[in-house]
Amino acid sequence: MLLSATTRAATYSLIVSGLGGEPEYEKRFVEQADKLAVAARQLTGSETGTIVLSGAKADRESVRRALRDIAAKAGTDDQVIVTLIGHGSFDGDLYRLNLPGPDLTAAELAALFDAIPARQQLIVNATSASGAVIEQWQRDRRIVITATKGGGEKTATRFAEYWSVALTTLEADTNKDDVITVTEAYDYATRKVAESFKAEALLATEHARIAGAEPARFQVARLGTAARVTTDPAVNAMYAERVRIEREFDGVRERKAALDADNYYDELEGVLVKLALLQRQIDAAQPPAGVQP
Repeated sequence: MLLSATTRAATYSLIVSGLGGEPEYEKRFVEQADKLAVAARQLTGSETGTIVLSGAKADRESVRRALRDIAAKAGTDDQVIVTLIGHGSFDGDLYRLNLPGPDLTAAELAALFDAIPARQQLIVNATSASGAVIEQWQRDRRIVITATKGGGEKTATRFAEYWSVALTTLEADTNKDDVITVTEAYDYATRKVAESFKAEALLATEHARIAGAEPARFQVARLGTAARVTTDPAVNAMYAERVRIEREFDGVRERKAALDADNYYDELEGVLVKLALLQRQIDAAQPPAGVQP
């Protein structure tokens, strides 16, 4: 009954793996996109809501169509994550995301992002020259990450490699809660990028940037016991609902200053009761630890 009665926030993810230019890069970009797709599905315990465009499928019209589809489905309380992997170019004035066929410009992408009503947005541009877009794409309630500090850093980037590791292993989980936040993933990826250049005695050709409020509260991955994606769709739905209720809890905490003490604690208690009831359902549907279903 709890699941059927709820219509709360959902998470939508779009992962674009653009042109590689060389077989080595092509393979690398596709592998990174596949890893991030796994992380996106584990985030909510659902197979739906994640779109992956790689290779020939990552053309201009397909990317535009995917973003418009998300804009049509996402509500204001939903969460949207867009990750761009591959090569970008910057001519001193215009950034382009390199795709099979015609490219997409920074302005075209900004307009597509702005059409998405979700108030919680994360845009990760892991391409070369990506730093050229950070000011253009910044908005309230949107976090923007770029692999480079500006459009002048045009060498193929390493950021996506370590970002995908951060979202699919526990290496970035600094507080050991099996949940990876934007802050944890970003700190891990930037540290690993710097270490990789140092290990090869090379001058770093990329310096990531981040802009946007409260990245430490934006979840990008759930691993271990926090993910628990199972073969049972009903159980997966319950885990997805748990993520949504946890985000509702964060939303109440964000509004603390706007509520009087009684209303704040009443709302907080209501969310915690729903979470406890749902966890009881999850526990009843799952075998004890170490026991195979």
